[in-house]
Order: sequence, then C-alpha cells, then structure tokens
Amino acid sequence: MTMETILLNDGVRIPVLGFGTYRLLPNGPAYEAVSAALTAGYRLIDTAAMYMNEEDVGRAIRDSSIRREQVFVTSKVWLHDMGYAQTGMAIEGSLRRLGTDYIDLYLIHQPYGDIEGTWKAMQEARDVGKIRSIGVSNMTAKMWREYVLQSGMAPSVNQVEFNPYSQQKSVRQEMATSGCTLSAWASLARADKQMLSEPAIVGIARKHLKTVAQVVIRFIIQEGVVPLVKSADANRMRENLDVFDFKLDDDDMLAIRALDKGHPVRDPDDPATYEYLMSRHSCKFF
Repeated sequence: MTMETILLNDGVRIPVLGFGTYRLLPNGPAYEAVSAALTAGYRLIDTAAMYMNEEDVGRAIRDSSIRREQVFVTSKVWLHDMGYAQTGMAIEGSLRRLGTDYIDLYLIHQPYGDIEGTWKAMQEARDVGKIRSIGVSNMTAKMWREYVLQSGMAPSVNQVEFNPYSQQKSVRQEMATSGCTLSAWASLARADKQMLSEPAIVGIARKHLKTVAQVVIRFIIQEGVVPLVKSADANRMRENLDVFDFKLDDDDMLAIRALDKGHPVRDPDDPATYEYLMSRHSCKFF
C-alpha cells in the first residue's frame, strides 16, 4: 500500500495518517511498536523530546528495510527548552537521539514562553536543512490570533486534540486562510468508551462493515485533518490503517460532526494547564 499524502503550505508532503508514540516507553517497547508500525505500513512516526523515546524511534527506522526519505518523522521542542539558544540545542539533541541528519516536521510542543525566539531557531534550522517543515501544537484560536497573526508566523501544521468530541471549530476558522494543516492527537479520544459506543458512529460502522475506530479515523481524514493513532498491538495497528477502501457520505459526516462537545479535555488557554505541564514535566532535553 502506498500511503496517501497531503501537501503542506510550505511544499512538503505529509502522510495523511500517522503513528503516535506518546507513552510508549523507551528501551524496548517504543522500538518494538515503531518497528511493527513501519511493517504494517505507517510512514509518519510522531515523537517528541518529552516522550523520551526518540532513540527507540530512530533505531527502529534505521533497523527497518525502509529508506529514511520514505519515513516522515515528527518531533517537538518541550516547554523547558523554549527560547532561541535553548531550542537550537534541543534540535541538536533530537537529531542526535534520532540518529538522523534531518527531522521532517518539528513543532513547538506547548505554546508558552519565548515563542518568538523558539520560532527563529526553528526557522534557521529549516534554512540549513536540519528540519524540513516547522509548526506548532496545542494552539487555540486565541493563541493563533496572538502569536501567528500578530507575528507573521507561518506554521505548516498545528497539532491539537481532535476527535468527534473535540472538533476544534474555532481554531480551524482562524487557520482557514493560512493553509496550515491540522493534525490530530487523541484521535480516538484515548479509547473513550462513551465516544466509541456513540449510536451514530456504531450505526455508520455497521453500514460500512467497519469498526468504530476505523470510522472515526476516516472521518478525521475526510475533514482534512491528519490523525495520529497509537497501539502496541500489531493487529490493531493494521486495522487502524485499513481506512482507505471506503468513504463516509454526507449524512455520515453530518452525524459525526453533530457529536462535537466544543471543547478539548484540557484547555491550553486555562492558566492551570500551563502550571500542570510545568510541574509534571520539568526536564530539559538537550
């Protein structure tokens, strides 16, 4: 299977479906999961310095039979590494841990702190070929207006929580004229039982002879969003990838859009979110 791609606003192509590695432990589990994902057919692997598994991700890619240029690797700069000089060191750290000469997509993981200095370091790394594309993560509509529209930043991707319960309508409206692509973490709402048992989605799954998860993933793709899915089970990996042989019709899409609750589980605009992130993850990743 040849993975479909989306053209980003900077001319770089990104696979339409990716494999996420959040909470996949280093020193074995992450390596095994990424190896299995590559074998299954995933060509977008999403990691971050904060996940502490970049070394496993890089090793899995090198040990596969797949050429480096055929795998799209995303990583991210963490909160404590924000700022021009620190971000430059963080990029070098990620390159070293991944064991690669370049990162396909590099994101500001959490939009707090010295965003301007961080963005400048990311631009310079892109200009010399260490990064192919740069973007942001967890930016709300308010943050988009404050940081992107006011500063002239041009992110290629904004990675946010996105699923049928959290459809990010306000930030999508703000992003509409930028050409920036939305990417989805928590695509399956972290296996939320309520969402995965929604009668509307269950009915659509039966109609198409697909699983509920496959319908949700297909919905996200048809919304023009790049979903990230995660599983340590090889069969589930293949199942989540099997979403290119059917299409949701207009009624299906409207039914799932109607499930939107209008807000994510954790609101980046809430000051408590920043305090939580700072207290929980206090390491620098150079």
